[in-house]
Amino acid sequence: SGNVGGTLGRRWDTLGHDVVFGVRDTQRGAAAVKGGAGDGALPPRARVATPAQAVRGDDGWRADVVLLATPWAAVPTALAELGPGALDGVVLLDATNPLGAGLRLETGPDGASGAEQVQALAPAARVVKVFNTTGFDNMRDPVYEGVASVMFYAGDDPSARMVAHQLASDLGFEAVDAGPLVRARQLEHLAVLWISLAMGVGGTPSHGRDIAFRLVRR
Repeated sequence: SGNVGGTLGRRWDTLGHDVVFGVRDTQRGAAAVKGGAGDGALPPRARVATPAQAVRGDDGWRADVVLLATPWAAVPTALAELGPGALDGVVLLDATNPLGAGLRLETGPDGASGAEQVQALAPAARVVKVFNTTGFDNMRDPVYEGVASVMFYAGDDPSARMVAHQLASDLGFEAVDAGPLVRARQLEHLAVLWISLAMGVGGTPSHGRDIAFRLVRR
C-alpha cells in the first residue's frame, strides 16, 4: 500500500485486474493506500484487507499473484504474518531491494540477492524479481517520448516469469526476461544505480526522478 504497491495496484485495477491491498490498519481503509489522486478513494474493484486476508481470504479465496513491496527490514515479518503455507505455489513478485546504509546491498550467504533471500523465506512460492529497478513515478507512466522504458524480471519458474512479463507489459513497460532468479543480483545493483542517479546519492550528480532505462537493439 506504499508508493510502489499503491501505484501498481491502482494501475492494475484500472486495467481490469482484481486488486486487494494488504494493510495492517484496515480501519484507515483507502487512506492507507498511496499512489492515488489525493481524493483518498480506491479504484472501482480494489479493496483493503489485512496482509494475510489479502493473500488468502477467510472464505477460501486465494490470490493468484502477490506483490511484495515493503521496506527491506520488514520483509521477514511481512512474510511470516501471512501464515504457514499461504504462499505455496503462488507467484510472488519481489519488488524490494535489500538496501542498507549508503545504498549498500545487504546480500545473503555467498552473495545471495534479496530475491534469493525472499525465496529462502518462502520456499514454496514462485518468486520473480521485478518492479525494483525504477521509481514509482515510472510505474505510473513508463513511456518517454512515445517509447516504453524497460522492466527486467528474473525468476526460476518459467510460468511465473510470464505472469511478471504480462503484468509489466500491461502497465506499458517493455518487459524483458533477464533469466533465472540469480540474475536478481544484477537487477538489485541496477536499482542502486537508478536511485543514485535520481537522488544524487554518494556524490553522484542528481538527475531527478523523471529518468528511466531503455534496452535498445540494432
